[in-house]
Amino acid sequence: MSSESWPPQLKEWVAKCLGQITDSNRAEVQTELKQVISDAFAAHTLWTTDWAGVQLKSLLPKLPPTLGNLKRKSIENAVPATKKAKKALYKNATAAYTTSDINDQAALNRRAERFQREHELERTKLSRSAGAIKANQHYSYVYGNLSRSGTPYAATGDEPEADPNVIDWDRATIVGTSQEIFKDYLRLTSEPKPETIRPYPILQKTLSELKDKWKAKTPYAWICSQFKSLRQDLTVQRIKNEFTVQVYEIHARMALETGDMVEYNQCQATLKTLYELGIPGKVEEFTAYRILMLLHGRNRSELNLYVGQLTPRQKADPAVQHALEVQRAQSMGNYYKLCDLYNTAPNMGAYIMDHFIDRERVKALMTITKVYKTISLSYLSQTLAFESLEDARTFLADHQVTTFTNPNSPDMEKVIDCKPAYPTLQRIFEEKYRKVAIRGAI
Repeated sequence: MSSESWPPQLKEWVAKCLGQITDSNRAEVQTELKQVISDAFAAHTLWTTDWAGVQLKSLLPKLPPTLGNLKRKSIENAVPATKKAKKALYKNATAAYTTSDINDQAALNRRAERFQREHELERTKLSRSAGAIKANQHYSYVYGNLSRSGTPYAATGDEPEADPNVIDWDRATIVGTSQEIFKDYLRLTSEPKPETIRPYPILQKTLSELKDKWKAKTPYAWICSQFKSLRQDLTVQRIKNEFTVQVYEIHARMALETGDMVEYNQCQATLKTLYELGIPGKVEEFTAYRILMLLHGRNRSELNLYVGQLTPRQKADPAVQHALEVQRAQSMGNYYKLCDLYNTAPNMGAYIMDHFIDRERVKALMTITKVYKTISLSYLSQTLAFESLEDARTFLADHQVTTFTNPNSPDMEKVIDCKPAYPTLQRIFEEKYRKVAIRGAI
């Protein structure tokens, strides 16, 4: 079992554990570490275990020596000759223990009480939903604070006391009992109740019904509310599997189709996390979308970093190759190639390109009007990938380019006077396209 195939979260957890090793616990920690990883590998849970919540017993804080042990060790090191000396020694040991360790002992007692409260809450919650969990155990639930065996992990370290005014969503993980297919989205302001949350089988029916509703041209506003409610029920139940990925992918595509970039960016951010967990999905398709979104935002540094991390499989995908060609055409100012790629975008890439193609068209027009004296509207329409001559003329009018050498001629014969158009396009570009605002950017 090579560590190269370990998930990033496991590598970080191992590094954290190794950083806590001391000379006194080295052998015990290394043995337990190997055993935990070996068990996870054998159970095929390397990628689904929440390693950040796993705690090695060998790294748990040790209680300080008891007063009796302290007294016995002191007596062994220096045996007093008289009863008076023994009494003085016992008094000094008691004082030293009280002054130096009482604060540590109080902190340990508070922490132990907090752990006990958490265990009681977990036991109550698990006993309440044990039947539902047993029925749905094959659905790949991933609990943030449960081990592979289903037992709660005890938090360790010197973390501060929990704020009672802030909801601890980890402890609010539940299994729903609601049988409603549709439910409007409402932001949670308190711990969710099982009777208001739909269990996994009902959520599957909900997705199927929503897809039918979308095909039947149901308004997007209602569809979006239902998808957000569906995503919320998945989140509070800690369901992270292929179905979860499918829900976010479908909602993202619908958001692209309707121009809802807020919801699209939220879905894309969650999908990135789910893909990194190793959960299968349309990874290459959404990799291409992410590249196009970075091109839209003109975020060159992040784009270069992201492209540099692509796997050979991702680079071989046609959608990713198309997005990379768009990147090259844009960086080289090859507007002819860029507009051709706009017409041939796979999947839903054209919906993302819709958000920046007008900016690239204006840049292309600035180049054209600077080089040419005149240019025909029909050639411009074909070169810049307009659907019709009317669309091309409307685009020019929206950008205050109305100087034709023959304004009264039909669109097929119209010729643009480039000289007065160039300064106008320069000004419009500075005012409208210099800054990029992306709604819902993560």
